[in-house]
Amino acid sequence: MSLWLLNHFSTFTLAVGVVGGTVLLSVGGSVLLRRRYPSVARGEHNDMVGVTLGMFGAIYGIILAFVIVTLWTQLEDTQTIVATEATDAALITRDAAAFPAPVRARLDSAVSGYVHAVVEDQWPRMRAGDPSYGATETHLRAAFQALQDYDPKSPSKQVFYEEAVTRLNDVASQRRARITMARQELPPLLQVLAFGGALVLVPLTFLYGMRKLRVQLLFVASVAGLVGFSLLLVFVLDRPFAGELSVSPAPYREGALAQYWNRGAGDVGAEHQPLKSGE
Repeated sequence: MSLWLLNHFSTFTLAVGVVGGTVLLSVGGSVLLRRRYPSVARGEHNDMVGVTLGMFGAIYGIILAFVIVTLWTQLEDTQTIVATEATDAALITRDAAAFPAPVRARLDSAVSGYVHAVVEDQWPRMRAGDPSYGATETHLRAAFQALQDYDPKSPSKQVFYEEAVTRLNDVASQRRARITMARQELPPLLQVLAFGGALVLVPLTFLYGMRKLRVQLLFVASVAGLVGFSLLLVFVLDRPFAGELSVSPAPYREGALAQYWNRGAGDVGAEHQPLKSGE
């Protein structure tokens, strides 16, 4: 459900729904409580409610801060993984310039097919919460096969060959890390603490009585708005590949990899054909 909402609604729409809904429900609940129990407006229990509200607010604030910082760090780590993978793929194409034409052509075709598979096949799967290695495996194997079949003869080619092998190993490693990040989500216990805590903290504000209704509603709405916005951040940041704030596949289209997206459709289709070891 969360993935569907993130992929079908803008962040602004979700903000209106989550924050606005939280505020409206809180204000409505506060008004109903004052009408049902008029003594609340006199503030007879403000001392006890104030202490309890402060204690719960401090605990809940720490929990929310921990969750949001963790999710934001996860998003930044995912962006780094994606950028590193794309950079390693681009460096392989640059290192391949030192190889003979047949080897260079095989590597060029494999890397081109790989970046297309990442953007066109893996990315939609990760957005839908069902990541898999998919078509990237075929092209990654083709790249490894091209390097395994090549025996550099000169010292300069040997240097570029070792760099290309290292970069290709890094691409495989970063791909695994990227898919692992796409499968992660906030643990159920933290979800209960984040969203369940709001169900405890916000209703407590209803019990803090103030003589003027407007003042009390402003107090309740402020707390509810802050809590609602925090929950929106948790909801949006929990899935690094879904929604408007998700990680972009743009690095696979930039720099040295841009050449694979500027070619004709026929060239791209040819590049995506699996390579045999003897080609």
